[in-house]
Amino acid sequence: MVIADNCASIANEIFNNSAAYSGSTLLLGAIFFTFQIYGDFSGYSDMALGIGKLLGFKFLQNFRFPYFSRDIAEFWRRWHISLNTWFRDYLYIPLGGSRGTKWQIVRNTFIIFLVSGFWHGANWTFVCWGAYHAVLFLPVILLGKNRKYADTVAEGRLLPSLKEIFQMALTFGLVVFGWILFRAENMSHAWEYISELFSSSLFTMPHIKNAKMTLALIAVFMLLEWFGRHNQYAFEKIPIKNRATRFAFYYAIIVLIILFGEQQSSFIYFQF
Repeated sequence: MVIADNCASIANEIFNNSAAYSGSTLLLGAIFFTFQIYGDFSGYSDMALGIGKLLGFKFLQNFRFPYFSRDIAEFWRRWHISLNTWFRDYLYIPLGGSRGTKWQIVRNTFIIFLVSGFWHGANWTFVCWGAYHAVLFLPVILLGKNRKYADTVAEGRLLPSLKEIFQMALTFGLVVFGWILFRAENMSHAWEYISELFSSSLFTMPHIKNAKMTLALIAVFMLLEWFGRHNQYAFEKIPIKNRATRFAFYYAIIVLIILFGEQQSSFIYFQF
């Protein structure tokens, strides 16, 4: 939540005044929103799961390190798992899933993603966001490769291969572009944002104040997720055996939350 709120203050400034910024700054704004929505929603989901466990309930994990995905199908298996599972079981499979003709597969894919867009709100930006992901998903499912990456990236290795780095970077870039459609106020705003993003100003230096600390927080966050990606949660198996050291680590996190958690931002999914 600390990361999400710090990202929100910068992302909101850029998106709300996008006409005043260069393409490089707009790219940075899209990246900050990418981590805002992940930190916000994944953070609240983890809180709900933790409170549920305190009360004796065991809920489904909702996010599984989605930004380490190697293709768009893997991303959707790792993002908002509870909703996607519901759509799969109660909409996609009853429609025939991927067992029909190619036309039926295309139809079913677009239906599920367009419904997912409508679920977020009656705005063309959400519809286009859903259609955009349907287009990205089609080649994977038509070629029968939607289950190609069911394992963890760089399984049994500390670092990914060059191929895996390229795959993750490409998938991440495609997802970031989609979040622009999701975040824009309307389609006109989305078009203006994207047009300026891909202008010559993309190759200039971004101009954002107080962004370095937030970028540092994101970097630490992603490193922790990378080292904990084989677990259900990043901190599940902290390699600290000494009890005193372990609790010192926990208290250090609390101190960091107090130091950097001063931003005030509403939960992004309240609007849905």
